[in-house]
Amino acid sequence: MADLLTIENLGNLLMLCFLQAVLGFDNLLYISIESQRAPVAHQKSVRFWGIIIAVALRVVLLFTMIQLIDALAEPFFIFNQPGLIEGGVNFATCVFILGGVFIIYTAVKEIGHMLSIQHLDTDVDHKGGKSAAKVVMLIVMMNLIFSFDSVLSALAITDVFPILATAIILSGLAMLLLADGVTRFLEKNRMYEVLGLFILLIVGVVLLGEAGPAAAHAMHDDTLALKFFGHEVIPMSKTTFYFSVLVLVAVEVIQSGYSRKLNAERQAETRH
Repeated sequence: MADLLTIENLGNLLMLCFLQAVLGFDNLLYISIESQRAPVAHQKSVRFWGIIIAVALRVVLLFTMIQLIDALAEPFFIFNQPGLIEGGVNFATCVFILGGVFIIYTAVKEIGHMLSIQHLDTDVDHKGGKSAAKVVMLIVMMNLIFSFDSVLSALAITDVFPILATAIILSGLAMLLLADGVTRFLEKNRMYEVLGLFILLIVGVVLLGEAGPAAAHAMHDDTLALKFFGHEVIPMSKTTFYFSVLVLVAVEVIQSGYSRKLNAERQAETRH
């Protein structure tokens, strides 16, 4: 136990907690949005059990990855069609591609649902259309997809399992504390739900980009990076991603404030 309480491990724990908080925001956003699809009476318990089960499975995933990281890193297929498609495919590549496609599909489907409704009241009724168990399963599955990126990033900092597991559990507790507040905010400011879905859309694109160099990074061999038509798939940098999110949020906040100002002016003109 004393070996774990070193300055290096404590520093790594603080860094991992910060990393989990940053990478977990989009996950928390998805949980808040998806939980509203469950029956109203079960929404709070859906968020609670969804997060609890997902965090437990994330710890299991982390332990499994530490044990099998070398086996998972080996490419099981290598494309060799110059000018068309080149590069290696390993387990991480498949997870990033499938996860990215699934997240993009989910975001586009929900955006399409919002565009197809005729009344907001109708939308509220449809949000309770999924069973609580189905929503919990979706939250758990999406949490595992989101966690793959954070788990790989965490392993780049340290491979001490107790430190990694502690950071994941602390991030889960933070999600439990914040999930209800985020959900209440989205219920009162429903325009931000659209913003959240577009952020999820960007997350899906980011995951697809991460698939490009996954095998190359694992094997430390740049020739394994995926290339399509001679162009390497380059992942979006985290700085670009968070800048894009900040711009989206800023635009939404300014637009909301401007809309309120216009409405107030119109109401004042009507009274006069």
